[in-house]
Amino acid sequence: MSYIAERRGEEKERRRAEILDAAEALYAKTGWDALTVDQVARSARLSRALVYVYFRDKEELLFAIGERAMVLLRDRFAQAAAGHPLGLDKVEAIGRAYMGYAHEFPHYFDFCSRFQAHSAAVDPGSHEGACLIMGDEVKGVVVRAIEAGIVDGSIRPDIGPPALFAMTLWAFTHGIIQLAMAKASDLTRFGITVPEMSNYAFGLIRTVAQNSAARKP
Repeated sequence: MSYIAERRGEEKERRRAEILDAAEALYAKTGWDALTVDQVARSARLSRALVYVYFRDKEELLFAIGERAMVLLRDRFAQAAAGHPLGLDKVEAIGRAYMGYAHEFPHYFDFCSRFQAHSAAVDPGSHEGACLIMGDEVKGVVVRAIEAGIVDGSIRPDIGPPALFAMTLWAFTHGIIQLAMAKASDLTRFGITVPEMSNYAFGLIRTVAQNSAARKP
């Protein structure tokens, strides 16, 4: 590759990143539904037409941001799991990491919600395809934690297929987070704090998953 071609490639990637940074900042500030391509162009100090050169439409921008969201979530899950020797503790740490991620990056959690609700034929080479692949890697971290727990005896051996349990945990934890974020005032009316609810939820997971032979008397 010639020096000029290399510089052009670097410039293209830099401009693409600037557009994506501007879109993500607006997403975090205003929410996705209120965001427009015109706003992204103004924020990035580029023409609307140039934004479309790099991203086909608003949905492509969403999935490009989603790639960032899923990569970070995978890394957070892996880091949380690595901090504990027992599989059951890894599973709880992953759940708590998901809750922390949602509160630290609410726009990323919003993307996760949209992505889980989205169903369409996916082009493997698209941003959406990359999100799907990364989503599988995220779930893979949870599955491996469950498998480790079954092997080390901290998770009951009859818990069922690890992938099925992982998907159930995902749905359960995602719902708890949504409730905590959207209905905190309602919880307060019942005298329940968000930390109390999250601790109770993770306690239920432990009760369901823990190997009875490993329980302390």
